[in-house]
Amino acid sequence: MALALAEGQVVGASTALPLTGETPEVRRPFGQSAEFRPGEVLYLGESVLLPEYRGRGAGHRFFDLREAHARALGLPVTAFCAVQRPQDHPARPADYRPLDAFWRARGYEERPDLQTTMSWPDVGEAGGEETPKPMRFWVRREG
Repeated sequence: MALALAEGQVVGASTALPLTGETPEVRRPFGQSAEFRPGEVLYLGESVLLPEYRGRGAGHRFFDLREAHARALGLPVTAFCAVQRPQDHPARPADYRPLDAFWRARGYEERPDLQTTMSWPDVGEAGGEETPKPMRFWVRREG
């Protein structure tokens, strides 16, 4: 886990772990792929940062640290998944900026062939019940 601090307070966090330690929903697409072996992938989990600290380089630093961790572990592939929502989804903030260009600039490739579904309760969703969300992976191979 990497933390972003400002004046001694945590303002962001980012996680990563070898794919083999992840949940079946995350492992399954790689286990079904002829291109990747689950044992060669570092899965980049959540990254959260308070809005007022975005755009100051913390996102780049989170990726730098996790990619360096993958190299230290001898894992040549880093991957993460992003939720797929329509442009007009009610949970999408008015000031939402897609991160696709940021991810591509770091060498990640969107992989429509690597998809999964995860469930969680959306903020403001009636009853607080978990609902399934389609997720698509982005992958970067070192080299």
